[in-house]
Amino acid sequence: MAEETPRDQKETEKAVEDAFEFNDDDSFEDVVESLDIAPAVPVSAIPEEKFLDSEETSQELEPISEENDEKKEENAHFESPQPEEEVVEEVVEEEEEEEEEEERHEELQNVVNALQDSFQQLSASNAKEKEETELVGLGLVMAEGETKGEEQVTDGPPKIKTDALTGDNDFVPPTPGTPPTRSPFDPNSPTEDSDDIETYSANLLALNKVDIKNIGPNTLDAREQEKSDEPVLLGMGHLFNNRFMKAKKVFESKAETDPLFGFGMGYMAFLKECITIFNSSVLATPQTFEEKEIKIAIDILTQTYLIAGAQIDAASKKGFGGSVAHYVSSYYSYIKHTRSKSMPHATPASSEEMLKQEVKFLPNGVLRAHVIKAECCLQIAILQLAQETVVGYIKCGVNLRRAYTSYSLVWQEYKRMGQAYNDHMDRDTISGIQFGIGAVHLVLSTLPAKILTLVSAFGWKADKHLGFALIKLCLDNQRIRSPTASMLLLGYYTVLTTFAPQILSPIYTQPAIETLLDAQKKYPNSAFFLYFAGRTSRLARNLPLSTQSFKYASEISNAEWVEVDIRQVCDYEIATNNMMQLNWKDAAQLFEKLCSEGYWSPILFKYLNGVCLEQMGMRTEAILAFAEVTQIASRKTGTKSNIEQYVLRKVESFQAAGYQDLPITCPALEYLYINNAFEFMDHALLEEAMEAVDIALDEIQEREKAEYMLRANEIMPTLDPPDYYAQRGSLLLIKSAILNSMGRHQQSIIHLNWIVDHKERMTEEKWVVPYAFWEAGLVTWAAGDKLKSRSLWETALNQSKFDFEYRLAIRLNLAISRAEDLGTPKPERPKPTKGLSTNGRKRLSLAAIRSSPVV
Repeated sequence: MAEETPRDQKETEKAVEDAFEFNDDDSFEDVVESLDIAPAVPVSAIPEEKFLDSEETSQELEPISEENDEKKEENAHFESPQPEEEVVEEVVEEEEEEEEEEERHEELQNVVNALQDSFQQLSASNAKEKEETELVGLGLVMAEGETKGEEQVTDGPPKIKTDALTGDNDFVPPTPGTPPTRSPFDPNSPTEDSDDIETYSANLLALNKVDIKNIGPNTLDAREQEKSDEPVLLGMGHLFNNRFMKAKKVFESKAETDPLFGFGMGYMAFLKECITIFNSSVLATPQTFEEKEIKIAIDILTQTYLIAGAQIDAASKKGFGGSVAHYVSSYYSYIKHTRSKSMPHATPASSEEMLKQEVKFLPNGVLRAHVIKAECCLQIAILQLAQETVVGYIKCGVNLRRAYTSYSLVWQEYKRMGQAYNDHMDRDTISGIQFGIGAVHLVLSTLPAKILTLVSAFGWKADKHLGFALIKLCLDNQRIRSPTASMLLLGYYTVLTTFAPQILSPIYTQPAIETLLDAQKKYPNSAFFLYFAGRTSRLARNLPLSTQSFKYASEISNAEWVEVDIRQVCDYEIATNNMMQLNWKDAAQLFEKLCSEGYWSPILFKYLNGVCLEQMGMRTEAILAFAEVTQIASRKTGTKSNIEQYVLRKVESFQAAGYQDLPITCPALEYLYINNAFEFMDHALLEEAMEAVDIALDEIQEREKAEYMLRANEIMPTLDPPDYYAQRGSLLLIKSAILNSMGRHQQSIIHLNWIVDHKERMTEEKWVVPYAFWEAGLVTWAAGDKLKSRSLWETALNQSKFDFEYRLAIRLNLAISRAEDLGTPKPERPKPTKGLSTNGRKRLSLAAIRSSPVV
């Protein structure tokens, strides 16, 4: 029987009803039905002509091609005649190159077909289980016809098989299964960016400083604004179809006067960083940001923020009837409700009041500018949140509060308009407020109390269900922010599932597949969605298909604006897949390549290169790699990330022991464990990994025997007593995690108990103890004792000052939230023992506590 959540359907409906305040039941039921994602809702594709080159663009390209033909004819007169044999050879070579290029792209297109068809089969196979399985946590209502009784929860990642893999690296479209309608990928098509890169050579995104005093008010009404924003919709189509330079050209055209165009440029810069953010999240390693890239994104978003603010100021100075006074009153209303525990409330205006024109709403241009301001602050906040530093969290809180200021104002207007909101707001502004508030709710709902305390942005509690409802509405609108909503959902599903796959795989894998299929119908060759195809394949334990997806995403981005970024992040993901498949040789080569290119964190990649060489038995080469880690670290300026500090500490411990501790540690497997990678590995590979752990444990035992034998035969030896608690604790934790991933939870109990019993001796590896509590919680979760699991996770959450503390806090918060959804109560803490009583007096008499008389 499927899991039942005690969250009442009426509470969910009430939350959405309060959020939208619709006046008729039909509109409200449409919103409530939008929460139910169990049946795959077909989303109408955006009109194809909006994403293709317009007639004007094609007319502009024609004279260019004619001029090129004329230039070729002129140059032909000056070229010296070539011998016929050389001409024939050149023609043959060109034909061979064209054939090779066609074969390569045909092979790559087959990979795309295999990806889409495989996900279709995954979706179809899981659809049969939907009648029995409820996707709790996605905003779904209770399944109808459920019987009362004990709930039987099925945990653990789903074992999904596909027929896409027929041999070693041999991918063909599986049968049965009809591939979705797609446009063929033609690298020589004029819609690609080869010409644009030459014409608009600047790959660098930049927005010139604008004199905001010259920015005037936006006086367009809703319908006029939608027509004016059509180029931005076209630019977003270019962006997600890998025509990056064309998208850049569209956004640059009005970026200095229209904030939405400037926001498009800022979003391009933000998107580059998002790939790195998602990449770091899967590996649970805070990235070392490229300061230039971050500065570019923040500068563009800040400039766009100022332009939007200038439009608002210009509108308030000129005034539109009574809108200025209403603007001030709306801001006062925001301040009044800032500390409320729910969204700001506004009573919808009646239709009679609207007909009598007694109700004044803020102009569409002002609302649009507020939404863009809020989005700029939201994206800057996400970049700062991902830095995982205390300063970053504080800055994130400031920007989230600024975003909430504008979002709340537009939200109140949106609710006051009632059912007539379409008459007063353009569709992109409506989808913007839906996406913005939905994103804020989803992001904050995932953060643990430790981070929320630092962020401290709001006084109300985030509602995950409302967030899903709003994001889905934005996705269904098929406007400018729809592909962004798809990416947000895919990032949410894949990143969170990677944090706690043991708990979240059953509820988030299927929605991730459905969201990806829907996105690939509209953008079949998008490098961004192909990247998420690789991440989703990993969730389904199909690592070969995941690797092929990353390879194709890298191939399809060649000669593009994000060529280097996509290639490097895909190389990183492929190297990670190689580690999960225990393919240490290929992983070591990729990590060495990334280190030499200076990508992300050379300190980390050189260390990973060394641990892979150690697993291959190449100890000398591994020691040389570890020695280079220290040299690279000495050349780095600025603060080091948490993962770099962890790496340097490991290398220093190796060097202090003269690298004699390498045989009694498994640094590569330890890194895989920290990244929660065992859940995505085959059982045969897990068995092989556990053998390596057992060999290291046996080596520790042999060393202890030898050292105790020495102490039995020699008086007061110079050697200290054997102390291998840190090494043994780390190995036993890895072994416990492997056993849990294989479903052998009972066998891991003895190892976890040993770690907890000797927690005081884990001084060198403090992170081992809280992670042991996490694994212990998984054991009791599998046994059905969810109350015990929550108690263990709460214990781990109370510990601090260890490696990857905030990462584990996010994981624990997700697991505890899941337990709450299933109705697991919060465990009662034992009351502290009472001290000396004062018998009701405010102060204890000195005579009662003195042991000797006062002299």
